[in-house]
Amino acid sequence: MLPGPHPVKLFVGMLSQDVSLIEHLAETLKSFYGPSDMESPVLPWEHTKYYSKEMGAGLKRKFVFFRDLINPGAVSEMKLKTIELEKQFLNEKGGRRINLDPGYIDSAKIVLVSTKDFSHRIYLNNGIYGEVTLVYSGKNYQILPYTYPDFRTEEYFEIFRKAREIYKGQGQV
Repeated sequence: MLPGPHPVKLFVGMLSQDVSLIEHLAETLKSFYGPSDMESPVLPWEHTKYYSKEMGAGLKRKFVFFRDLINPGAVSEMKLKTIELEKQFLNEKGGRRINLDPGYIDSAKIVLVSTKDFSHRIYLNNGIYGEVTLVYSGKNYQILPYTYPDFRTEEYFEIFRKAREIYKGQGQV
């Protein structure tokens, strides 16, 4: 029998104009996935205009990293759960007020999940695709040709380096 995958550290990136909604859903996510062992500060998010039509300007970003490690195969179910949560908080035009993006971190990479297929994404399950967004090499993260603009910043590298150290402290290599 083949060995299973190593456990990974789940995180959710949250994007909204409404900081109180971000904080409310951070607590909701903890009720689903257990306590967090690291949270980023709420950061301004001005990297692209991709979400501006649906969600408006002045978006803020926060990452929540969960203490309990998961099987990486579970991340597609978690994406479906976050989609359902997003639907509970739609604006008057039916657009999202918050975007919830789960992913995971291990010693070598950061993986994000999406409902959208593309050349660099692989199908996981239930209409969900995964992509390696950053790879860890040497002492820092390395970007890839398709890495999102915000994930190319030193600010994010610092957040994910801290989360990686926590993960490694949980006995993961």
